[in-house]
Amino acid sequence: MANAHREQLANRHARIDANLAAELKRPVPDSVVVRRLKAKKLKLKDEISAQLH
Repeated sequence: MANAHREQLANRHARIDANLAAELKRPVPDSVVVRRLKAKKLKLKDEISAQLH
């Protein structure tokens, strides 16, 4: 069960990472969107780390 939850978090993290990369490739990235995506990505990374310990 916990393994499935970690996998779900990792998948969400990967999707956010892809969205962030796409936003950064735009000619003029939206700084608010970039900041929001980075915050979500960091939060998920913390959740994944907490699951491992």
